[in-house]
Amino acid sequence: MTKAEEIKVGSKVEPLRKTRPCPECGRPSLREHYPFCSDRCRSVDLSRWLNGSYAIPVTEDETKADGSDQD
Repeated sequence: MTKAEEIKVGSKVEPLRKTRPCPECGRPSLREHYPFCSDRCRSVDLSRWLNGSYAIPVTEDETKADGSDQD
């Protein structure tokens, strides 16, 4: 066994983040695709953002949008 193999076998590396359920399918997330479990779930989520299924709410208050106060 080489020294590099010994290090891999004997090392106890803690994960950077705890696994969480995938927001798309509920399976445990993987480090490579965090917070998703796979590239497929990541792509599905991105597609929803790009198609407008997800949207960040905005206020329709026009006085604040203009930046001027009309008292």
